[in-house]
Amino acid sequence: MRTPRSFAALGLALALGLAPGVAAATGLTDHGADLEAPPSFIELSGYFRMRGSLFYNLDLDRGPTPSGQIFFPVSLSDPTAQLLTAADTRIRTDVNLYAPWGGMALKVRLDALDNVLLGSMPEGAPSASTSQRADQPLFALRRAYAEILTPFGMLAFGRMGNGWGLGMLANGGDCLDCDSGDSADRVAFVSPLLGHLWALAYDFTAAGAPVEHKDGFRVVDVEPKAIVHTFTFAVSKYRGPDARTRRSAAGKVTPEYGAFASYRFQDSDVPATYLPVAQPVPLEAGQVMARGYQAVASDLWLRFEGKHFRVEAEAAYLHASVEQPSLIPGVLYRDPVTSNQVGAALETEFGDADARFRAGLDAGFASGDAAPGFGAIAKPGQLPAVAGDLDGPQANPPFDAEVNNFRFHPDYRVDRILFREIIGTVTDAVYLKPHLRYDLITGIRGKLSVGLAGVLSFAAVPESTPGQSAALGFEIDPTITYQSDFGFRADLEQATLIPMAGLENLELGLAPTPAQLWRLRLSYSYRGP
Repeated sequence: MRTPRSFAALGLALALGLAPGVAAATGLTDHGADLEAPPSFIELSGYFRMRGSLFYNLDLDRGPTPSGQIFFPVSLSDPTAQLLTAADTRIRTDVNLYAPWGGMALKVRLDALDNVLLGSMPEGAPSASTSQRADQPLFALRRAYAEILTPFGMLAFGRMGNGWGLGMLANGGDCLDCDSGDSADRVAFVSPLLGHLWALAYDFTAAGAPVEHKDGFRVVDVEPKAIVHTFTFAVSKYRGPDARTRRSAAGKVTPEYGAFASYRFQDSDVPATYLPVAQPVPLEAGQVMARGYQAVASDLWLRFEGKHFRVEAEAAYLHASVEQPSLIPGVLYRDPVTSNQVGAALETEFGDADARFRAGLDAGFASGDAAPGFGAIAKPGQLPAVAGDLDGPQANPPFDAEVNNFRFHPDYRVDRILFREIIGTVTDAVYLKPHLRYDLITGIRGKLSVGLAGVLSFAAVPESTPGQSAALGFEIDPTITYQSDFGFRADLEQATLIPMAGLENLELGLAPTPAQLWRLRLSYSYRGP
């Protein structure tokens, strides 16, 4: 019997969020250095971003999969048309409020017009519109948490960013081109000891069955057994970008590293609180199901940086099990669903002392699963994939009780077309990425740079690809960037994907054809008092 939602969407999507953050914005890799001597009462930072994209033939002209999937949206009126467009904006503001006497801070992140498609809300008839409506939520409060410096370390609590290392596993979404970003409702304590930072954290990962209180203002959790609990322990040696810059200028190599172990569990579940249903389901005892969900995650991150090089790596192992994977009350499975996932990423960069020319080789691995499709974005209620599909749930109990495909965070960008736009993220794959960058002009109140990268991609498990072959494609990604000294930046990006046998349509006998992308991104970053 098929469940309306696969374990890939239920269990492993949760497991990917286990990692604690390593960025200073998370409160897990500093011990309140900015709280000891506050720079001012209030500190503002953020950016404004506008970007536009042209997509050419991202469906690869290889037709639909056996389940009717297409690799990328096509024109409504002419499915053979090749060109699609998109443009959006984001205004991000980070506000830090410091107590005048030091030792305490409140930190907030607010996004406005976040990924809102330009021209998507015309006032009145589109052809006659002179304004854009504001009847949709245009603001998003991403973070709101407090930090308090104690004699033994720093206490942080609230909703904070969730990132670690390279951002391969958990990513706070802090980059200029990021689309999402992880956050956690967390209580954490960080203490410096023996030259390292030691952190303990508890995450309020998910409430069990929230219902409105009779006063109409509060919410009460009426099923404590369905609460998802996450405990994390982390240790790190983290100096930060300013310290690395100073040490590199002095000819010193800066080693940084970190490791964490995390455990998450859920005893029972109430699927009616999150599954899509035609009519609201009343919350009652019959909707509570035994779950027996447990997950552990471990991650190791290393970085060595000197005047002429940077080498950074991250590796993670995730294990999870669900004793009762059924989401339908009264329908039970005999066997549990389990998962073992492995992922790793390497970034290197070498160059001359003034960094005008830099080159390196990046690489990555994400374990795969023999089930059809990549399992990158499994949706609630999605039927199991069949051979030749691009995506789909990787578990189909009781016939298939394993989910082993590791998924990189979508904001950890490896390429511009294959993983980012077509598959959705790096999963069930191996890639190699040589890259170089050269500063053409400097001293013009900024610098003008050019870059070039090539990404060669293979499937970790060839049987899961649409074409039943390991070779996925080779992508060429050139870039032109102007970065001013006062915060303005312009990036012109292009990409050409040459697809290979792993993306063929075996059922229709169609070979994929090359795809191209152009993207212009304009941004202004600021930091105020």
